[in-house]
Amino acid sequence: MSDLNSIKKPIKEHISTYQKVFRETVRSNVPLLDVIMQYITRTKGKEIRPIIVLYTAQMMGEINEAAYDAATLIELLHTATLVHDDVVDDSYKRRGVFSINALWKNKIAVLSGDYLLSKGLLLAVEKGHPHLLKYVSKATRDMSEGELLQIEKARKLDISEELYFEVIRKKTASLLASCFATGAYSTIDDKEQIEKLWMVGEYTGIAFQIMDDVLDYQKTSITGKPSGIDLKEKKVTLPLIYLLNHSEKDEKKKILHILKSKRKSDKDIEFIRTAVSEKGGMEYAHKKMNEFKAKAFELLHQFPENDARNSLEQIIEYIIDRDK
Repeated sequence: MSDLNSIKKPIKEHISTYQKVFRETVRSNVPLLDVIMQYITRTKGKEIRPIIVLYTAQMMGEINEAAYDAATLIELLHTATLVHDDVVDDSYKRRGVFSINALWKNKIAVLSGDYLLSKGLLLAVEKGHPHLLKYVSKATRDMSEGELLQIEKARKLDISEELYFEVIRKKTASLLASCFATGAYSTIDDKEQIEKLWMVGEYTGIAFQIMDDVLDYQKTSITGKPSGIDLKEKKVTLPLIYLLNHSEKDEKKKILHILKSKRKSDKDIEFIRTAVSEKGGMEYAHKKMNEFKAKAFELLHQFPENDARNSLEQIIEYIIDRDK
């Protein structure tokens, strides 16, 4: 599997141009807000989503000004949701650095997230990209619905496998889908092709989330978050759904009792981890992950092969196969 630096290398100059557009877009005349925006710019993550936008544009034609705008719009949305998520989750660190709410408190963090969203709206309107706004707004709606659906069902612990896939399709996959769709739209005006690329991103996002669920059951997490956190937060993920569907009545009752408990001991977490492994929950989740990954590649391979398509394949591998 290629490392991210080698994936970025062919479009290094385009990434630099996009970054300039992003910095210029978030600039503010309000001193406090400008300081916060500079902090966000300095501490941004791997920028995988803008890279997907740029490579998709290149695969379908060429990277142009609209592609830079699309990449910026996607990253504005993504960054805003992260800022808001940290407030909702009472999280004081992200990627090893202090979150906005940790440094400036919740009220300023929420307003900063709102500012980022508004800058995305203005960018799309002022640059004349209504269709970009359509795809990003769809992703924003889906992310909100998915998060609320997950919260609602976590209280009752009655989530089915079908509902689980609906939650992660909305909560996680929609944003990746919008990366592929907006990247394509910046270059072509073919609704069928754009929708097909939306599905490439959706399948990739679902596979990504399944892998994220699997990694939570490992004793040592490599994602930067503590392992077992989903269990502690009563998130019903695919390995757990499989376990509940393949457990005898008494064992299922014990598992549900642990999940409903406000305080879960390390012994409780280890019991569920072991049960998931022994019942085949991990293998099943890996199988489903590979199915969605295969669907993403099958659709992607319907487009002509070129260097950009090959890079998108590498990105999909990089996103999903984080346990290798």
